Amino acid sequence: MLIGAHVGEEDPLRDAKELDLDAVQIFLGDPQSFSKPAPRQDAEELKAAGLPIYVHAPYRLNPCHPAPRVRVPSRKTLAQNVDAAAEIGAAGVIVHGGHAEDDPLEGSTRWWKVFNERRFPVKVLIENTAGGNNAVARSVDQIARLWEKLEGFEVGFCFDTCHAHAANPPGEDLVKMVEQIVSIVGTIDVLHCNDSRDLPGTGADRHANIGAGKMDPEVIKDMILASKAPVLILETPWPGAVEDLEWVRRQL
Repeated sequence: MLIGAHVGEEDPLRDAKELDLDAVQIFLGDPQSFSKPAPRQDAEELKAAGLPIYVHAPYRLNPCHPAPRVRVPSRKTLAQNVDAAAEIGAAGVIVHGGHAEDDPLEGSTRWWKVFNERRFPVKVLIENTAGGNNAVARSVDQIARLWEKLEGFEVGFCFDTCHAHAANPPGEDLVKMVEQIVSIVGTIDVLHCNDSRDLPGTGADRHANIGAGKMDPEVIKDMILASKAPVLILETPWPGAVEDLEWVRRQL
């Protein structure tokens, strides 16, 4: 399992070297906007480095929303981020599963349309979400329906430990959830390793450093191992993420 972290987009190769990372995750632009990513001057350097780079799409994207004013710019910005990721030789683009305010089943169909309308030059990884009654990838059942709809497409999955904790009520077996998702998607391409600032079932997507939040570190460790993911990315707050990296390395 490669161990990485979300780092600043200014100089990810420097950060990877300083932190001894096997992989990195970055934004290619404003994570709260629909703006098109600007070309990177270091694109060839990043591509030649051989370091697995994962791009996180902006948080605002919701390609399965019923309203065209949200869905259309979301799809456009997702495509622009994937194209920009290809320019730097990225290994994948991670995007939240989103919400269908009318019906999650309709949301799965809209995701089908995303992949049916074009082929992406970099693999898109859909991430499980923390909250929302009409989320398309919050529960195991929702993820199963989505994956059934996307059968035949080249699409990957990113599992977030904090999101799973936030999405499920107290007492839920999160390790079993990981195992169930592996059986559905085949491979968890990337594991986002995060603790949570909030109690289970709140739907709140607020990350905490390992051991400083509301999750049992032993459960997080067991989720990591159960995922069998080839890549782990920490998204915990700095500077505590440095200690989190050491914690992960000890567990593995």
